[in-house]
Amino acid sequence: MQIPIRMIGIATTIFWIFLIIFAITAVYSIKDVNFEFGEPQMNIAEDGEMVFSLPINITNRSFYNIGFFNVTTKVSDENGHVIAEGSSSVPFVKSGEKVTATHNMTVNFSDLMQNNQNYLFNDTELKIFTTLGMGVAEVIPVQASTNMSVPWGAPFYNFLLGTPERVAFNSTHAMVTVPVSFENHAFFDITGTMQVQMYNDADLLAGESQIAIDALHYSFYNGYVEFYVPIARLTRTGHFEVYFLTPLFSYGPLVIPYG
Repeated sequence: MQIPIRMIGIATTIFWIFLIIFAITAVYSIKDVNFEFGEPQMNIAEDGEMVFSLPINITNRSFYNIGFFNVTTKVSDENGHVIAEGSSSVPFVKSGEKVTATHNMTVNFSDLMQNNQNYLFNDTELKIFTTLGMGVAEVIPVQASTNMSVPWGAPFYNFLLGTPERVAFNSTHAMVTVPVSFENHAFFDITGTMQVQMYNDADLLAGESQIAIDALHYSFYNGYVEFYVPIARLTRTGHFEVYFLTPLFSYGPLVIPYG
């Protein structure tokens, strides 16, 4: 009985030595797994939703294969409010292999604009928090995280309605012309309509108008709206209510005083 027990002891010792060496080499191999993040991209999908794309290059120079690779991302505004989150996975990365994966998230553009008008009229930044998880040698779990920022260009940056200019039309009505200008800092073109309602100082509707807008990305827009207004409802002060209607989003009212 002495020989089998002794051999079991030797086998157990060998097993533990192997396990320790495996653990040490597996953990040591982590330094040979490289991750490179490409430039985050924002695009518009066919259904009108905004898509965040984050390219990730995984280079496995370690001794072991990588399994269960997962990337989870949260996109938030400058105040920490989460706008979108998503998760992607790569089932297997062999030792000595390089894999490029694209992590995508979708955002409902209309909800984004309606919840925070800052995205429409002011340039800002979006914060991206990314967590990476993987199994080294497909067994040992490892996790890492990183932060980055993506600039956001407002589609209606510096939106202005100029001073109303009144031109007599007849004895009862006047034609009022109001200049419109803005800069499209967004990564997409803007096409659609803009509806403007003009109210006098008694909050009575004096006139309303609608114009088509077509502004290429990174371009300046300059136009005007015209109102056919009863002279009896014209006052020196009042306010405009502006509504934006595009295939990507709808927003309004934006209230702008005049006078």
